[in-house]
Amino acid sequence: MTPLSRHDQVLLAITAGVLLFGAVGAVARARVEKIAEKRRAIARLEQRVSLQKELIGARAEWEARYEKVRDRMPVFTPGEQVETYWLAVMDDAAARHGVRILQRDLKEESVVAGVCELPVEVRSWEATLESFVRFVHALESAGAMLEMRELRILQVPNKQGWLKGSFTLSCAYMRADDGEKAAAPQISSEPEPADAGSQETQP
Repeated sequence: MTPLSRHDQVLLAITAGVLLFGAVGAVARARVEKIAEKRRAIARLEQRVSLQKELIGARAEWEARYEKVRDRMPVFTPGEQVETYWLAVMDDAAARHGVRILQRDLKEESVVAGVCELPVEVRSWEATLESFVRFVHALESAGAMLEMRELRILQVPNKQGWLKGSFTLSCAYMRADDGEKAAAPQISSEPEPADAGSQETQP
């Protein structure tokens, strides 16, 4: 082999140094990224632990709230159809307060910690602002049994003073154990007292 000149030796040493530095840098970068990811994972775990501690600490408060509303919650027998009951509750409130339910759909029942939930998705409704406020108040008066979620409100074009939109009504209840008597509250069809001039008329 022909011996390398001094100039070529210097170039070879510089090239080898650059390659070695690049390799070390790539390994170091990968390790830094792994360390950063581990730190982010630790931070997420710490956040979850903190949230769980808060939930555990609030257990007594939630149990106290549950005891207050448990006796007011409807109880149905296992397998009993509840759709008619909850639709009647919503339709009765809507009729008494001038809210037009135009399109609705029932979702699947879910059960969490012994409490059942049936979502009623109202895809389209129309009402005046006052009528809708009274309607919402009537539903909320049922306490923990009914909760309105995902409320969307828009103005009705070419219909002054009227609103439209959608919402999901969450209906909560329980299923009776074997041998336990089921009891659903009676639905009142009587109109609520209202001040003069508060009744809404539909066009």
